Amino acid sequence: MKTCLTIAGSDASGGAGIQADLKTFAAHGIYGMSVIVAVVAENTCEVRSVMDVSPQVIRDQIDCVMTDIPPDAVKIGMLSSQASMQAVADGLAAHRPKNVVIDPVMLAKDGSELMAPEALTLFKTGILPHATVFTPNIPEAEVLTGMTIRTEEDMRKAAKILLDMGAQTVLVKGGHLEGEAIDILDDGQSVHRFESARIQTKNTHGTGCTLSSAIAANLANGHSPAEAVQGAKAYITDAIAHSLALGKGNGPTHHFYRLYNEGLAWIED
Repeated sequence: MKTCLTIAGSDASGGAGIQADLKTFAAHGIYGMSVIVAVVAENTCEVRSVMDVSPQVIRDQIDCVMTDIPPDAVKIGMLSSQASMQAVADGLAAHRPKNVVIDPVMLAKDGSELMAPEALTLFKTGILPHATVFTPNIPEAEVLTGMTIRTEEDMRKAAKILLDMGAQTVLVKGGHLEGEAIDILDDGQSVHRFESARIQTKNTHGTGCTLSSAIAANLANGHSPAEAVQGAKAYITDAIAHSLALGKGNGPTHHFYRLYNEGLAWIED
């Protein structure tokens, strides 16, 4: 069985973070493992509080997994503090895992800040260069590049800048622009354009986490970055189209819709 490791924060409501990543891995037939860097008191309406795990425990978690069950792919999500980010950077430098997908989680759906501003420089120098696939949305790409992104051409320029920062492949997600949803993937050799119709729903909690972990699962299963992104986009589109109206705010996507609708004889029996 292929294996994936997620390094991220938890989500008490189960729609994003570690919980979303593990569900996504399972939906792709992957054995999932986790390094928790922060415990987040969160639901579909708000992020109430965040408690960072100590850097030593973060590094110990990474070492325990890497030395016993080396993952076929790693997904990195929320790194809220400079100290936790340094622990992850040290772990990546020590173990050099293959197939690293990095989702720069900076803001929650409610606008809550999930990455300390003082950690941005370390992110650029210690985390981003490890990315096999880097998956910023437009606000995150703007912070990292210092440019304003309003058009598809801007997205292409931002991807080039992020490649120059060390990422092997960059996926700039265009969900924040008007019109059809367009994502740009640049691997330094060619540019791929992914276009899809927008799904009218407010239940999109954890979509970024789910997409990036699906990319990691596809890389672990032997697909190229472009193939991994294409498959992940099909998966997240399906999950959003059948999202769950749970909670009072932005509900979660349906990570197991395909499985549930292809028959669960093992449950029915």
